[in-house]
Amino acid sequence: MRHFISTAFLIFGLGISNISHAKIDLVTLPDRDKTQLTIYNSADLTLVREQRTLTLKKGLNRLEFGWENTLIDPTSVQLRAPRHAGQVRLQEVSYPKGVKGSAIWTIESDIAGPVPVEITFFTSGINWHAFYMGTLSEDEQHLQLQGYVTIRNYSGEDYENASTRVIVGKIHLLDEIAALARRDTPYNKPDGSRGRLPMTMAVGAMKQKAYREMDMAEEKMQMNDMVAPKDIIKEGLSEYFMYSIAGTENIPNQWGKRLPSFNIKDIPIRNLYRFEAERYGNAAHRLVYFRNDKKHQLGNEPLPDGKIKVFREINDKQSLAYTGQVHSKYIPVNQEVELDFGAAREVKIEPVLMSEQTENYQFNNKGNISGFDRIQQWEIKLENNRDIPISVEVWRNFSNAYWDIDNARNNKGKFHKVDIDSVKYTVELPPQSKSTLAYTLTQYEGERQNR
Repeated sequence: MRHFISTAFLIFGLGISNISHAKIDLVTLPDRDKTQLTIYNSADLTLVREQRTLTLKKGLNRLEFGWENTLIDPTSVQLRAPRHAGQVRLQEVSYPKGVKGSAIWTIESDIAGPVPVEITFFTSGINWHAFYMGTLSEDEQHLQLQGYVTIRNYSGEDYENASTRVIVGKIHLLDEIAALARRDTPYNKPDGSRGRLPMTMAVGAMKQKAYREMDMAEEKMQMNDMVAPKDIIKEGLSEYFMYSIAGTENIPNQWGKRLPSFNIKDIPIRNLYRFEAERYGNAAHRLVYFRNDKKHQLGNEPLPDGKIKVFREINDKQSLAYTGQVHSKYIPVNQEVELDFGAAREVKIEPVLMSEQTENYQFNNKGNISGFDRIQQWEIKLENNRDIPISVEVWRNFSNAYWDIDNARNNKGKFHKVDIDSVKYTVELPPQSKSTLAYTLTQYEGERQNR
């Protein structure tokens, strides 16, 4: 398939006998001068932009392109000559009868000789995802965060020396690119009749909008092409955000590549162990927080969703210990990040009901119990088996909105009423230590006068 696909679906010199205008010679296609890929994950959509130099003659020129065994959308193909606007014109597109996945372009040129042209089209089958590596400092007060972008190509086409942009954000298209690419003939014209020019029938207004957005983005990023290879330039464009990977990469079909995005050291973090039985069950969950803002050395762009694998420095940075892996959702600028590493084995929190009684019964006019006080005495045992101090947050949720709580005077930490039926305790525990929280909870059940 390489002999067909390696020229980015434009095939010349085939000499097909049943093509009309047989006296017009096929134009010879040179190699790509430049290729750019702009990848929209949310729509399985990639804009491919190629720059080539065609040798044209004055008058009509004919070239054939094919898209068989690729996921290229033939209805989206465009050709223009930016340096010779109005002097090179695409007159028509025809589809030879009996030739699957092939079309003939007729180009009228007022110029004889080399003409730089730009060819753009949509394809599917190319995707990207973000991946992060985090390293906690030994005291777990700071985090080094390294970001990567992984690109996978299953489009049926090889792309060599391609510059790559990936888009964060969602778009909606009228047509599915993969479905259009798999049609035997574009526009459902199996008889080989002439089609109208690309982008006038099936592509639709949303694709036109995507072209305009990406045109503006490509023009803005031209100045960054000389940045050191593998740097990633970030830039906002309307409702999207674009990551532009400097330099070029070979991205063969059915291959994937991981490219570095950023490396930020000493991000301030908040390390917390939270216990909330209704949410997490009977184990404390380990949480790490930081904010995507300038204060935390971030905040220049949103962070795409992706997996975060975290390690911790130990033995004075001589080795690393694996902490865990979590999936992070899309993180807008200035939003806090919560990484939940699941149940913590070295931190134990155990609520114990010490006693329970009821009193102050109320009766209705039929002599039945209509209300009473439920009084419970609780102790919450806290245990830190780690070699560093930790912050612990204990949430207690009540089934009744009417209650009073009396905390023991020797409780450590802070008590806070969160809302009508929830409270929390925040405690700092030294390394290898234990502590206990105690309180008496009175809940007013049923109907009571003078509640």
